[in-house]
Amino acid sequence: MFRGLANINLVADDMPAAIDWYRRLFGAEPYFIRPEEGPAQYAEWRFGDDEDEFALMDARFRPALDQPGGALVSMHVDDIQAAFDRLIALGATEFDPITQRGDGWWSASVSDPFRNLIGLIQSPHWAAQHDA
Repeated sequence: MFRGLANINLVADDMPAAIDWYRRLFGAEPYFIRPEEGPAQYAEWRFGDDEDEFALMDARFRPALDQPGGALVSMHVDDIQAAFDRLIALGATEFDPITQRGDGWWSASVSDPFRNLIGLIQSPHWAAQHDA
């Protein structure tokens, strides 16, 4: 029934700032922005081995929370400390510290400057499945 993750969708009150922040995080321009002219209300990037889709939506279309929250979707990273440090350097704040969850398996989460949670996982299971 379920075939995989189709889209991670986060919200932002300040779309130009959020697009710039994620442009720096991913090191790429969004491949899809709507509307095509005028202020962006929606933007998408593809990232990772499976070219997963990451989207930002103007918070006017889905209310943001008073605190970081919502679904926590975690992205696999090869070096959790380096990924965590990079997010903090870009202005994210620690939400859940780097924690060992098992042999070779680590997790952490941060809050981006727009109050969205970003999870990180360094998993030997993911790495083995993707020949990393």
